[in-house]
Amino acid sequence: MPAESPSPSISPGLGPLRPAPAGLPEPTLAPPVVAESDDPFTTHRVVALLARLERGRPVRIADVVDRLNATYLDWLFPAAVVADVAVSLQANWMTDYRNSSGIVLEDGPYGATIEIEDSSRVDPWIVRQAEREAAACRERLAAFSRLDRPTGEG
Repeated sequence: MPAESPSPSISPGLGPLRPAPAGLPEPTLAPPVVAESDDPFTTHRVVALLARLERGRPVRIADVVDRLNATYLDWLFPAAVVADVAVSLQANWMTDYRNSSGIVLEDGPYGATIEIEDSSRVDPWIVRQAEREAAACRERLAAFSRLDRPTGEG
């Protein structure tokens, strides 16, 4: 029987890594994301864009969708999802201010529109909406980072 060569000892942990081979592409590519209703990452992106719209003028939801899809090339924002975020914002406005003039959703001759009131109370309010969604995003990321397994155990 031939003599076996000694095997290296095995221990937990990776130890130091060697330099990457020349030409190895960075693994920073992200998978595409289809925006979903009630997702804080989706809502945060939509609210951030709505916060920058011209005030006091109806804007087509389709134009908002187009801008989102052009801005976030690795995301796909369906019109229904953007409309859901707009409806949620409208409901939040009605809860906070007891009127519907702040966020107006209507069917226009070229499709559904959103009009945001041109007043000094809109900017601080919409910033609070975005802050709440950003906090929800951070909470979801923190919860994910605590998982040991993809199935949620740990």
